[in-house]
Amino acid sequence: MTDALNSLPETRRRILEQIKRGGNTTADAIAGELGVTLSGARQTLTALEREGLLSHEPERGGPGRPRHVYSLTAAGDALFPRAYAELTNELLEYVEDEDPILLERIFTRRAERRLQRAQARTAGLSFPERVQVVANILDEDGYLADFTQREDGAFVITEHNCAVLGVALRYGHACSSELDFLRAALPEAEVTRIAHRIQGGHVCAYLVLPIPDLRQ
Repeated sequence: MTDALNSLPETRRRILEQIKRGGNTTADAIAGELGVTLSGARQTLTALEREGLLSHEPERGGPGRPRHVYSLTAAGDALFPRAYAELTNELLEYVEDEDPILLERIFTRRAERRLQRAQARTAGLSFPERVQVVANILDEDGYLADFTQREDGAFVITEHNCAVLGVALRYGHACSSELDFLRAALPEAEVTRIAHRIQGGHVCAYLVLPIPDLRQ
């Protein structure tokens, strides 16, 4: 159980767990399974839906007034434990044992493909627009990224979440690749990491200082 799930009030947590185990369900089924009143179940389901953890659709084909059928959203499902980092590290360890050079090639291949996609999305844009698109790409990749522009014309791109933290803690390639990606995607700027989670920072942040002769 993740900390986020464990921190929820007991009834909310039990409802999410019940839907996770049993699949899509109704307020009546939740009330019966958990031993709570129907009105109480509906009230909690509404609260979970308001928080973005559940969604509902009308039950199809049933007699009488359609009932709501509740299911987990992507955010609700994400509250449950994942072992992606552990599995990834295990597989990378096997690769490293067999061929350390191949491990480097894997990270290089990923970096190249990621850069190609970024270059395709930023082609023809002004420098500030490129910074925005690159920050958007990081956000889409799960880094909860945003950017700000300073009065001196520099930008700061901040990653509030590390999507590969579990891997980066063991394999430096995963961490250094972020800085390499930003420098390659924004070649008209000097990019420096100014905050780093691996070194105890709350976020990872990068100073993007445009080079006047190269900026468009």
